Amino acid sequence: PEAPLDTNERKSYTVEILRSFTSRAFRRPVDEGTIQRLSELALESMALPEGTFEKGINRAMVAVLASPRFLFRMEETLPEDDPTKHPLLDEYALASQLSYFLWSTMPDEMLYQLAAMGELRKNLPAQIDRMIRDERAGELVKNFAGQWLQSRDVDNVSINGAAVLERDLIKVELPEGESFSFLSSLRILMRREVEMLFSDLLRKNGSLLNLLENDSTYLNEELANHYGIPDVKGEEMRWIKLPPDSPRGGVLTMGATLAVTSNATRTSPVKRGVFILENILGTPPPPPPPNIPSLEASGKTSDGRDKPLREALAQHREMPMCASCHNRMDPLGLVLENFNAMGSWRDRECGQPIESVPGKLITGETFADVRELKHLLVTARRTDYYRCLTEKMLTYALGRGPEPCDITTTDGIVSELENSGGKFSTLISGIIYSAPFQRRHRTPP
Repeated sequence: PEAPLDTNERKSYTVEILRSFTSRAFRRPVDEGTIQRLSELALESMALPEGTFEKGINRAMVAVLASPRFLFRMEETLPEDDPTKHPLLDEYALASQLSYFLWSTMPDEMLYQLAAMGELRKNLPAQIDRMIRDERAGELVKNFAGQWLQSRDVDNVSINGAAVLERDLIKVELPEGESFSFLSSLRILMRREVEMLFSDLLRKNGSLLNLLENDSTYLNEELANHYGIPDVKGEEMRWIKLPPDSPRGGVLTMGATLAVTSNATRTSPVKRGVFILENILGTPPPPPPPNIPSLEASGKTSDGRDKPLREALAQHREMPMCASCHNRMDPLGLVLENFNAMGSWRDRECGQPIESVPGKLITGETFADVRELKHLLVTARRTDYYRCLTEKMLTYALGRGPEPCDITTTDGIVSELENSGGKFSTLISGIIYSAPFQRRHRTPP
């Protein structure tokens, strides 16, 4: 409504607007002293020669948006009788913690009302279920999965499609004057494939193991043709049962993962191996030592031709300083060598057949191909995967890296995941009910 002309009514209306706006901006009720100062600031601007009601409100809103209480999530706590305990977050802080974790945005009206009544903790199970079913939970999929699996990077990853095909000695018939490129439409489909699988398992409370080993995936005709999967028609992405002999299924063999772990013109077994160690097994390798020649330098023959990557890596592993790490990384990356830098299947590289060489995990388990590797990850190394994913999501939910005090929390969630068969809800609820999520962390002096 338009601003009242009466001075007292205008002042009351200013206070009403600023209280409503500031409470939403600060994500909790605002003290009267703050409202008083903001309204005085607004009324002062309105009283200037060129001042208007809107300019006054504008000035007060600028002050609100510059406040640390808007820019940061301020954590108020409940009274705690035992001074040795970390105090519980109050209900407004818990509402923000919850909404930014699952929705990447501020609490909605229902969370705000429950916090105001002191009823949010009592109703957490119903609220978690409601929030996951809400379309805003797509932000958790896009932001967490996009960071953890690096799928959001596929839109901009530098891949020279023509050079990749030339290395694989694959000819593509194109109209005169046109060159092959890694199309943006294909990149978007690859990212959506990851997001749709993650979202499906989240909403249906599926098993986290199905992210790694699955007999189906989301495809449309364009992406299916790129993967070499027949009989998929139409533009709509939908759930497709993969052929029995398909190496696909799970995020490790999705185009987005394969592309972001490749170089511009060729695959990178090292990057792919590091990806699995860091994001699936939770055992990242140390950084490479200085003054080590690059893989590219090792990857040329005496006459300047490209070597197959297996040969270049074998030469790299002959150096004692490189061997210990490459023995961990290379078997994991080499088992994916049949997928080129754009995620397509290939049988040859640099004119030579890509031979399937058995690999071995540092823990001793062997695998003959990518199917056996995926199965190992969800069976013998399942606990490592649960722990890695729990630490990644806990970091995302808390907005800080893991600390020694989080070990007990992580152990408890991993144990619950083992008992539940890796249900998605076990991971989400385990994090939300954990002490790091519910209590303010006090760093010892």
